Amino acid sequence: MNILVVDDKKLVRESLFNTLTQLGHYVECAVNGLDALEKVKSNNYHLCVIDHLMPLMNGAQLTKNLNKNELYKNIPILFMTTQGIEAAKLLPEYQFFSAVITKPIDQPELLMLVSQLSDNELLNAANG
Repeated sequence: MNILVVDDKKLVRESLFNTLTQLGHYVECAVNGLDALEKVKSNNYHLCVIDHLMPLMNGAQLTKNLNKNELYKNIPILFMTTQGIEAAKLLPEYQFFSAVITKPIDQPELLMLVSQLSDNELLNAANG
C-alpha cells in the first residue's frame, strides 16, 4: 500500500516511516499540508496519515482540500491529533476522516487502524 505521512515533526515522520515500511508499505513523507498537496497531485496514495496542527496548511485544511477534488476525495485519511478525539469531532472536516488517532501514537492502535483502512481500500478497489 502507498502511504503518505504528513507531520511537521521530523521524529514523528521518521517513526511512522520506519513502522510502516517494516510492514511492507511504501511510505513517503510531507512536512506540512502544502507539501502533502503537491505530493498527492503526482502520486497514487492508498492512505494519508495526517497530523492536525502544522504550519502553512494544517491537517484539517489539507483534508478539506483533498475532499474538494474528485481525484483525491476517496483516499482514506487517518487523522492524528494531540487535541483529543472529542476536539477532532468538533472540526467541520471530521466527516472526511476515515479514522482518528491521538498522539503520542499508540503503535498497536496505529497498526490496527492502518490494517482496517487497508482492508477497506482493497474492498473498495474490488467493488469499484
